[in-house]
Amino acid sequence: MRAVFVQFRCEPGKTYQVAEAIYDREVVSELYSTSGDYDLLAKVYIPEDEDVGRFLSDRLFDIPNISRTLTTMTFRAF
Repeated sequence: MRAVFVQFRCEPGKTYQVAEAIYDREVVSELYSTSGDYDLLAKVYIPEDEDVGRFLSDRLFDIPNISRTLTTMTFRAF
């Protein structure tokens, strides 16, 4: 499994709705509210044989009230 971090910017006032929808999908291992340019930070484990972009698009990016995402790929955990 490969760890990927995804940040979500939500429409104003919709962060809690987006967070609930993300959890309902049962895809993320951890989800945090954050300060700064993005509202939520999720840690997602993706199977090695899966295409990261397709996996995230099919499972998360169609959730209403997400205005922007930023995905960070990881290489090695220390």
